[in-house]
Amino acid sequence: MLKLKEVSKTFGIGSSNEKRALDQVNLVLQPGEFVTVIGGNGAGKSTLFNCISGMYEIEEGRILLDDLDITYFPEYKRSQSIGRVFQDPLKGTAFDMTIEQNLAIALAKGQPISLRPGITKKELDFLRERIALLDLGLENRMKHKVGLLSGGQRQALTLLMATLVKPKILLLDEHTAALDPAIAKKVMSITRQIVDEEKLCTLMITHNMKASLEFGTRTIMMHEGRIIMDIQGQERKQMTVDRLIEQFESRSGTALDNDRMLLG
Repeated sequence: MLKLKEVSKTFGIGSSNEKRALDQVNLVLQPGEFVTVIGGNGAGKSTLFNCISGMYEIEEGRILLDDLDITYFPEYKRSQSIGRVFQDPLKGTAFDMTIEQNLAIALAKGQPISLRPGITKKELDFLRERIALLDLGLENRMKHKVGLLSGGQRQALTLLMATLVKPKILLLDEHTAALDPAIAKKVMSITRQIVDEEKLCTLMITHNMKASLEFGTRTIMMHEGRIIMDIQGQERKQMTVDRLIEQFESRSGTALDNDRMLLG
């Protein structure tokens, strides 16, 4: 479903601040795979997502989505096939619009422009049915502005909006990191439910090493713009956080000193 072939991204080329953020990254994801991504600050995790989504242009390599070369596609064009949820709950919704209006925008994604006003009753019933799956009572608040929702409610709504029209790939960029533990657990439960039901090809950045092994089907660890570990199958089932730390230090040649990862 997703192929990255020797993808590289460098910031500040030719300047004293030049930094190689991605270094010849190769990655292949099969349909329905749920891959967790972990690594310290500056490892290249968010840069990887920004290059896949088209926010950043790459100077080397190729990016293919469902065998279509999207390397030079602009971000708006890629967004028709890529769903993304950011760490900040404020980024995925329009706060001054109602829940119903936000969902209607997400439902219209990829559809041809028309002069038909609003949404039909059939569409509204569908949206109510989908949002009821979140089990947050939001189906009874469709006319309420999103700005009145809590951070966890907004993040759950953003997740639903990102998957309302099934994307070819879903990018979750530490989407529970800004939430308190109880709400984060609820959003992760909703995430697992939606990904499993829709069989979505998913990449999820997390700072929590335990969660990186608990969720999904495969775990990759990044360091200095490279993928240094790719754990799946029986190896992943038997992997522990302690062994993960040991292998990271062995392969990277450096100690893991990221507090968020060690204590998360």
